[in-house]
Amino acid sequence: MKHKDLTAKCVKKLREAMEILHTLGFGPKQSNEVAGYTLLALLDLRPTQTWKEVAAPLRGITPIIKFVSKAYGVHYAPNTRETIRDEAVKYFVEAGMLIRNPDDLSRPTNSGNTVYRVEQNALKLFRSFGSREWASKLKFYLASHEHIRCELERGRNLARIPVRLLSGKTVKLSPGGQNPLIKTVIEEFCPRFVPGGIVIYIGDAEDKFLHLDTDYLNNLGVVVPAPTKMPDIVIHDARRNWLVLIEAVTSAGPVDGKRRRELKKLFSGCKSGLVFVTAFLNRESMRSFLTQISWETEVWVAEDLDHLIHFNGERFLGPYPDVLPL
Repeated sequence: MKHKDLTAKCVKKLREAMEILHTLGFGPKQSNEVAGYTLLALLDLRPTQTWKEVAAPLRGITPIIKFVSKAYGVHYAPNTRETIRDEAVKYFVEAGMLIRNPDDLSRPTNSGNTVYRVEQNALKLFRSFGSREWASKLKFYLASHEHIRCELERGRNLARIPVRLLSGKTVKLSPGGQNPLIKTVIEEFCPRFVPGGIVIYIGDAEDKFLHLDTDYLNNLGVVVPAPTKMPDIVIHDARRNWLVLIEAVTSAGPVDGKRRRELKKLFSGCKSGLVFVTAFLNRESMRSFLTQISWETEVWVAEDLDHLIHFNGERFLGPYPDVLPL
């Protein structure tokens, strides 16, 4: 095929993809060229193919970029990943058109292995584009769209992790990642080491501010700027007037020297004393981070529920009761 003809087919496919997105009610950013190419990649549709040939492969953001480059000759820089995810894929998922991690619902949202697949009802609709059935199938899809979205949302909710706070309130975390550890920290660490503590903040891979009591923090003299990297959990021990800042670590992010300085600065106006804690699932997962953990911090390992490791020796140096002289 001549280059000129192929280019024309590329342009035609892109325009059709953008038209479909616009027809489905997506806004300007979610129906622009980037979104159009993203849809074509998620459907594995090349310029020379017909819409009847669309497929639904599992595809992540980087493979989307590679497909667009190879099939359409459009080369996106690596930093375009954020744009594709935040301005296209994210909205496709929220609309129920895409399913995130259908092969493993427990995979965390921010995993580098996250993949997406076009939902089956949407796939059937796309296969009818350009045919006589398009109008009727579009009408049916739009009419049943809310039902489809609710069913997908119900499936995602079933996989969520319920966490019971000290107050008795329950919040639900997205599955996977550090969230099972966050659940253990709140339900096991807190009653042991911060009894009666108030959980002010819980971060989540899908919702960084899943649980945040802004007024409570403000009363402690803390104002959190919107674009900030909060610790995974913040708990106030009112009895001792401590603010306990906890990082739950499964693959990255212990309280090292740099992170301790960041948190100290972020909570610099706090009227409570700051306590820095890194939580691990087990000693094995802690091993690779031992050299990074900052002095003047604490470490809690979930497999040893009743113990803390103090990285601040001089304050706790001395014999324990069972080895004191009689």
